[in-house]
Amino acid sequence: QVQLVESGGGLVQAGGSLRLSCAASGLTFSTYYWGWFRQAPGKEREFVAAITWSGSSTSYTDSVKGRFTISRNNAKNTVYLQMNSLKPEDTAVYYCAGRSAYVTSYNYWGQGTQVTVSS
Repeated sequence: QVQLVESGGGLVQAGGSLRLSCAASGLTFSTYYWGWFRQAPGKEREFVAAITWSGSSTSYTDSVKGRFTISRNNAKNTVYLQMNSLKPEDTAVYYCAGRSAYVTSYNYWGQGTQVTVSS
């Protein structure tokens, strides 16, 4: 049974930082691609960042480039999202997601963690 458990969300002032973690179990973590998505109230879920199975390549949506960093620790079966210089518009529920290297869609999702940035 695959489980993804996010943690690290919370309330922070604009300009502050948070680090989200997503601990995975029930799958071969090191062979999966991992991503972070977010959904703000009244908006569609959007892509935030992704990392390849090897960690050699990452990608980000334009609005977070230079502020957020995705990373992974295969020994701990955990993927991270370091968020710096947070802005009120970063407020959302953040989800981690994983997909096998053999598919193009993310097929495993966490339950989400709330990030609230106050101005």
